[in-house]
Amino acid sequence: MNKPLIRQLFSYLSLASVSLLLACTQLSKPTSASAGNTDWPSYGLNLQAQRFSPLSNINEQNVSQLQPAWNFNTGVKATFQATPIVVNGVMYVSLPFNHVLALDAATGKQLWKYTHDRKADWPMCCGPANRGVAVSEGRVFIGTVDARLIALDASTGKKLWDIDVAANQVNTEQQNTLNSSDPNKTRKVTGGTGVGIAMAPVVFKNKVIIGITGVGYGLHIDNPTSDAPLGAVIGVTGRYGRPGFLAAFDVSDGHQVWQFDTIPAKDWEGKFTTKTADGSYFERDIPAEKAALKEYPDAAIFGGGSAWSTPAIDADTNTLYFGTGNPSPQMNDVSRPGDNLYTVSLVALDTETGQYKWHYQQVPHDLWGYDLASPPVLFHYQHQGKTIPVVGQASKTGWFYVHDRVTGQFVTKSEAFVPQHNLFKKPGPQGTVVYPGILGGANWSPVSVDERQHKIFVAAMHSPIKYTVHETEASNGRKPMRYAASEPTDDARWGLLSAIDSQTGKIAWQLKTEQPLIGGVLSTAGGLLFCGEGNGRFAAYASRTGKALWHYQSAYGVNAPPITYQVNGEQYIAVVSGGNSLFGFKQGDSILTFKLPKN
Repeated sequence: MNKPLIRQLFSYLSLASVSLLLACTQLSKPTSASAGNTDWPSYGLNLQAQRFSPLSNINEQNVSQLQPAWNFNTGVKATFQATPIVVNGVMYVSLPFNHVLALDAATGKQLWKYTHDRKADWPMCCGPANRGVAVSEGRVFIGTVDARLIALDASTGKKLWDIDVAANQVNTEQQNTLNSSDPNKTRKVTGGTGVGIAMAPVVFKNKVIIGITGVGYGLHIDNPTSDAPLGAVIGVTGRYGRPGFLAAFDVSDGHQVWQFDTIPAKDWEGKFTTKTADGSYFERDIPAEKAALKEYPDAAIFGGGSAWSTPAIDADTNTLYFGTGNPSPQMNDVSRPGDNLYTVSLVALDTETGQYKWHYQQVPHDLWGYDLASPPVLFHYQHQGKTIPVVGQASKTGWFYVHDRVTGQFVTKSEAFVPQHNLFKKPGPQGTVVYPGILGGANWSPVSVDERQHKIFVAAMHSPIKYTVHETEASNGRKPMRYAASEPTDDARWGLLSAIDSQTGKIAWQLKTEQPLIGGVLSTAGGLLFCGEGNGRFAAYASRTGKALWHYQSAYGVNAPPITYQVNGEQYIAVVSGGNSLFGFKQGDSILTFKLPKN
């Protein structure tokens, strides 16, 4: 036989053997599932933002045995709201003031830390808290209190790019404009109008999507005592703020792909609505508002409309859904006649272009600070004999709203999950007590949806608020100026953890908690619901009945959304514990994780 031919044949066989060996190696290489690993890869777990995990190793029968796995103290004691992200066994956590940690998710060992260099002269509208990061394409993305979007190398924490999302082109309210007899004139101000980013980004089709906050915030007066809620929020008549926006940026270099302004370029006054499709009625002086259009023709350029919460995304239709904040000035409508579109609205956009699809305004011409703060969630609903895709949102007003995902048509809303009194009543000089008020209802806390049980789980609060309209003294020929204030009353406050039947809107079960609930919930296929409280109690409940099954006492408030993940076949529950200064809950710096003891 021809020897060169034999050598060539053996060469081909060797290459084929190597190729076969490589193929077999790749096939046998453990995937995330086969290795016993299950991630928590995005803020809401999935793009639908359901926060329902299929993990069930920890369940109703054994959750009472849950014990600490590892705790990590970050060294930054401040309001802590982050959702940890877990990808390939690594946990990424954003800290207050926008520092970022990467930890071994099984042991808590620190892998790297990014320390954020914040602009010293940039005013923080809303405190130092951050809701979380996004992880994709080997990068970690974070939005900052000084309105930057930063990409880090996921393996090292090295900064890859850093862009300014928005110039700080805002005017801020002045405390010295208040009445001399108003005690808030001399109290400490902890926040006001000023551009920042609070939400966790979301990544979709090579775009990182994020929005700005603080553009219609109002003066925030410090708590009267360390364990009390926010002292007051004050909206001053004037030209404060700017339009908010949601925008998409390229993951590779940060260049902007599209931007959607939450205030329309024209016709932001809308139709002067007094009744919405969900049956809510609003007391308004429409003739006076229309007359004011001539005096305030450019009110929209200071319009507000912050983007507080991470969008939910329907990947099948390339549609994202997000909620918008209050108009500017906060609670004070003298200088902003009309409906103030698209504030206090659920908005649907095309993910690829940012083009508007539809919106639903829950509260036109808002006077109470009823931002859509809780993130939207996507699920399916039986409607007129058909299963339709819907988007739901837990509101500050105390209802869970449901809309057709495609058209935006209002479908239904739940029973009220908090007490309601004087809802949408226009405040006056004597003051009006309203609940729920500016704090909610459901504040920024994310909900969880268990479609198997047809249940929506909502963490909310009962916190009465007194709204008062003031007018400054006339002096030196200047006309009196109006401002509006919302302040907590001396009435009792508490929390409400609710399970809502997603098909009927009825409350399936409800628990009253000692303190207002702020932070969010997690449900699992193990029949469990996890939720924390400001007193440091972190608890597991039976999701079908609400029965308390287990709890852990933290030294600090647990006011952030829990998550669950699995590493090497072991399921973990994790939550950050650092309290919330706005509610007077003790601040700290803990990352807590739990698992079952080994047999």
